[in-house]
Amino acid sequence: MRTSPAPQRDPSRRAASAATVREGVGSAHAKAILLGEHSAVFGAPAIVLPVHELTARARLTIPDPAGEPDGSTLRCALYDGPVRSAPEGTAPVVLGWQYAAERVGLQDAGGRLSITSDIPIRRGLGSSAAVSAALVDAVADAAGRDLALDDRMQLIADAEAVAHGRASGIDAAAVLAQAPIRVERGTPTTLPLGSGQMHFVIADTGVAGMTATAVGGVQELHRTRPAYVDTLVGRLAALTDEAAAALAADDVAALGGAMDEAHSALQSLGVSSERLDHLVEAARGAGAAGAKMTGGGLGGCLIVLSATADTTDLERTLAEAGSTGTWTTSCGGQSWPRLQHEPTPTSHS
Repeated sequence: MRTSPAPQRDPSRRAASAATVREGVGSAHAKAILLGEHSAVFGAPAIVLPVHELTARARLTIPDPAGEPDGSTLRCALYDGPVRSAPEGTAPVVLGWQYAAERVGLQDAGGRLSITSDIPIRRGLGSSAAVSAALVDAVADAAGRDLALDDRMQLIADAEAVAHGRASGIDAAAVLAQAPIRVERGTPTTLPLGSGQMHFVIADTGVAGMTATAVGGVQELHRTRPAYVDTLVGRLAALTDEAAAALAADDVAALGGAMDEAHSALQSLGVSSERLDHLVEAARGAGAAGAKMTGGGLGGCLIVLSATADTTDLERTLAEAGSTGTWTTSCGGQSWPRLQHEPTPTSHS
């Protein structure tokens, strides 16, 4: 898996400012699950795409320019003020900052943490994980440290646990990856891609996703109808492997077919919604090669495979059908270097 590199250090900047002010910056991008949401909870693989059009950014300045008595302030969309008075909704950020600071030896440094993000929240696009990744890298940058991938992922996962409870590990890996990845039981590997490019549109339903409710619903369905759910999960796992093969072979038709069937299986699990289904049908009617919900469901977004490189008409159709926003991403046509510790997959079976 190729990940976004930790921020490059500027020795001259640090040397000049070491006696006065230290600053660190970090950023991370959004993600979209191509296949594997919900089945991943049962240990099945998932395929995740980076969405570079949407980013979260963090800047840590030490000491706190505001001169707060406890030496720490937070500036973000939810809150702007001293950390001691931060509302409960900022707990993932505040604790993520604390965890990262302890990891790099800045636990007593304080400072001002500023966060901005283009990623819409509660849409299944990894907003909280991207913010966590950005702040982890900003803290490490301020300390002059380059954290290993495993350390970065663990710190992101720790912050995610505050936001969502026990996390699958998908988002922590996905917001750092520069290319499509396969994640199974929290372990990411870079997918082999064909020489051509595939183009995707992510469309917002305008309705917040309800991941916890959706996951709880699937768990309850599994309790009452285990064989039914196990069959659907098994099929979703097989479709994920078929999608990986289609990406490697530049087979747009096969990938689109896998996406369409996956959406049907997710409907059967009860995690889609009328609005998602309506937009999926609108995309297919506009000539999309495939379309499905992405993320936790019961709202949020869908992901659409375009039959052509030009997605203008597809995006227009989705807007006319009620989508409140669209973004694009593509994959293929490039060779991505692997991390040294990452195993090279020989198959996806």
